[in-house]
Amino acid sequence: MRSDKVEAMRDQIVSGPIVKTLIVLAYPLIINQLVQVLYNLTDTYWLGKLGREELAAPGTAWPLVWFFMAIGMGFATAGFAFVSQYVGAREYEKANRAAGALYSLMMFFAIGVGIFGVISAPYLLQFMNVSETVYPYALDYTRVIFAGIPFAFTLFAFNFLLRAIGDTKTPVKINIATVLLNLVLDPFFIFGWAGFPELGVVGAAVATMLSNSLGSVVGGYLLFKGKVGIHLTLEGLKPDWEFYKRIFRVGIPSSVGSSTTALGFVILTRIIFTLGGQFGEADVAFATYSITNRLTNFMFAFSDGISMAMGTMVGQTVGAKLYERAKTIAEKTMAINFAILSVGTLLFALFRVEIFSFFIKDPAIIAESAKVVKYFSASLPFFGIFSAVNNVFQSSGHTKKSMVLSMFRLWGLRLPLSYGLGILVKDTAGMWLGMGLSNVLGAVVALAWFLTGSWMSRIIEEKG
Repeated sequence: MRSDKVEAMRDQIVSGPIVKTLIVLAYPLIINQLVQVLYNLTDTYWLGKLGREELAAPGTAWPLVWFFMAIGMGFATAGFAFVSQYVGAREYEKANRAAGALYSLMMFFAIGVGIFGVISAPYLLQFMNVSETVYPYALDYTRVIFAGIPFAFTLFAFNFLLRAIGDTKTPVKINIATVLLNLVLDPFFIFGWAGFPELGVVGAAVATMLSNSLGSVVGGYLLFKGKVGIHLTLEGLKPDWEFYKRIFRVGIPSSVGSSTTALGFVILTRIIFTLGGQFGEADVAFATYSITNRLTNFMFAFSDGISMAMGTMVGQTVGAKLYERAKTIAEKTMAINFAILSVGTLLFALFRVEIFSFFIKDPAIIAESAKVVKYFSASLPFFGIFSAVNNVFQSSGHTKKSMVLSMFRLWGLRLPLSYGLGILVKDTAGMWLGMGLSNVLGAVVALAWFLTGSWMSRIIEEKG
């Protein structure tokens, strides 16, 4: 590990001006999130040209993919906590060893997930109650995405490791390049431009897989050549069973929390199709949900980037035992997130018709979007608070708290409220209201738990 560069960044994080440092770390992450959202929006735009069913297909696939990726991401979160706290404690060699163990663990796990996902996709989509019109498109899309999971996992590991040491710029450069490649490839594979095969929905998945693969290869090259703050070696990739135990101890709660959250969104997809079918058209309800997801992801690009930067700062300040500074960093992040998402929500409400019409000129979907604005959108600023607290728990290594908090918001609030209120009012408006209430109530509980200060302790061993 190049300790001179990492040391300088570490000093700024643990002792520099909080807001300025937060912005320095956050702006590359925000750019990265915006570019990723641009891809998702463009993907939605092109698939909207094919029809309602094609537009909905990726929305059914990603909860499944996310479920399996979330299991591995829990271990990535644990690795992030260890590496960032080792850097905060100036134990750079241990940070390097932790990075190697995490990278090898992610590779092995991803290969198994990819194989399982390709085989089990039909049964998983049937469980989600995907409509017959969407199912064939969703199946083909899902299988291609699962086939590319090993590359997606190792790219995520690269991003986590560099963010842990305070390098938020290098991953962004690679991610922007892969997303731009994805944007270029999308219409060629979807519509068969310039002699490319006309693959329709599958074309969008192929473009995603190829782009992720290239990003993963470049990221791996930089790590193994020592051209970034972390230097991996083949020796360092050998299984370190003692350290694996520590990763599992911290990572399993995060994996359980993330995967059960992802599973919850699989169930939510089933609820949307079910209630949509009972009180209108299932495909209309889910297509509206898919577009809404893309739009909220655009707003969250700003708050997520700031929250991730906060995670780096909290991880290193906790590693340096500067607990009150970590608390102040988190509180300022929550205030910034709430303000950003409040502005975004206002714009979303004012330009709803124009925004939804850009993606698909379907009167039924535009009518359904009015319910989204009325019953759901006002809750988005509260999710910014929830997300920040959850990130504090993860970055400080208190993953059990993160697990409980995530499960509570989704399984204790969102799913029962969305389904129960939908059935109670006999309209999808109840479903949207349930989603909104889960954000507000989840934020209240998260903030109260954060203020107890129970997360203010390190997970790394003491020196000596």
